[in-house]
Amino acid sequence: MTGSRASDRRIARHPLIDADSLSERQSGIESVDEGVWVEVIRKMDEVYNDLLQYEVVLERKNAALEDSQRFIESVLASMSDILIVCNRHGVIVEVNDSLQRFIGRDEQALRGQPLGELLADEASRQRAREFFSATRPAEVQDCEVLFSGRDGSPLPVSLNCTPRLSATGKFVGLVLTGRPVGELRRAYQALSQAHEELKCAQQQLVQAEKLASLGRLVAGVAHELNNPISFVLGNVLALRRYAGRIGKYLAAVHGESCARSPEVEALRRELRIDAMLADLPPLLDGMSEGAERTRDIVDGLKRFAAIDRQGNERFNLSEVVDRAVRWVTRSGPGQFQVHLDLPKELPVVGSAGQMQQVVMNLVHNACDAASASAPPQLTISCEAGDSVACLRFADNGPGIAEEDLSRLFDPFFTTKPFGQGTGLGLSISYGIVERHRGRLEVANGERGGAVFTLSLPLAPLEDDGAR
Repeated sequence: MTGSRASDRRIARHPLIDADSLSERQSGIESVDEGVWVEVIRKMDEVYNDLLQYEVVLERKNAALEDSQRFIESVLASMSDILIVCNRHGVIVEVNDSLQRFIGRDEQALRGQPLGELLADEASRQRAREFFSATRPAEVQDCEVLFSGRDGSPLPVSLNCTPRLSATGKFVGLVLTGRPVGELRRAYQALSQAHEELKCAQQQLVQAEKLASLGRLVAGVAHELNNPISFVLGNVLALRRYAGRIGKYLAAVHGESCARSPEVEALRRELRIDAMLADLPPLLDGMSEGAERTRDIVDGLKRFAAIDRQGNERFNLSEVVDRAVRWVTRSGPGQFQVHLDLPKELPVVGSAGQMQQVVMNLVHNACDAASASAPPQLTISCEAGDSVACLRFADNGPGIAEEDLSRLFDPFFTTKPFGQGTGLGLSISYGIVERHRGRLEVANGERGGAVFTLSLPLAPLEDDGAR
């Protein structure tokens, strides 16, 4: 009670509150109904429940916002392209990890910097200023600029720019994405190489179809030529026998023991019967040789036209080279000389027809390259070891330019004048040799001219016993 009285005395001394008004208020509160207090407490409970619900909803939205932020951060960190977000004045607001790795600067050092600070030259900075020059810039596609690298070296980047707008459609900045041009060039080179390989494969298919059609034609012609050649050879043998018998008969008729009339002797001299009898053996020999050579040509045609049914057959590489040289020299200029220095046997496993195509291509190229020399020559030599045979095709032409040596086996590359070569011969030959587990190389000879080296694995010795 002492405290209460003291309080009353303090209140009484307050200039604005007197004792009568305070007693009136206390009597008013005591006169409030109990139901009013219950209603006040219920309202307070409702407000408290609403606050709890708002807090739960707020926490859920906050959690969803944090998940969205983590997702966006993970996407930005995973981007291989660089990303720069600028405000409308060109000041950097946000960057991704790819840009930081690309130029070697962290996020804190980049935020707040003008975009021009990242560029390496004035031309690139001028392009960047043009991005922000309009009130509402348009999109920019594939604009190449130079960024300044870790050591200050210029790094080319292909940029794409997109305006960033507010909720009301107002221009607030730019979003720039880009990719280093080096990656684009590597991708373009890979695409270009794949395209060239596809074109080469298409050309090979066309060439193979042409060769197949030519092979069928040649096979038919060779088959038709076989019969008349057999007739010629058979008739030549018969003529040899007949010539011998006719000679014996004439010798008996015109012998010393028989009476010779002057008229018969004059007719014999007039018809030159003795000269004819003397010419018959060489004429028959020439006919036989011609028929034999024709038969060899037909045999070569049949071999050329034959389809390789077995790609791993055993054949003699020396015979293939000799046959290919005969074919090219017969169709080439008469002064072209080929010197062969090969062992009699070079057993190889693979396709004899495909390897003949390779050798014919090398010999034909040497013939064209050495055409300006006097006389054009090609020397084919061999160095055979225990498991590999190396054939060297050395011509006496002008050789190959150093800048062309590395591209000589590329598809469609040729050093011949326009219209005289497709650039596919050496490329196809290179692929054939690779499929035979060999190598085809080119270099310039020490004494001039080009030297092609064909290396092929020799057939194992145990194959002889198996056959």
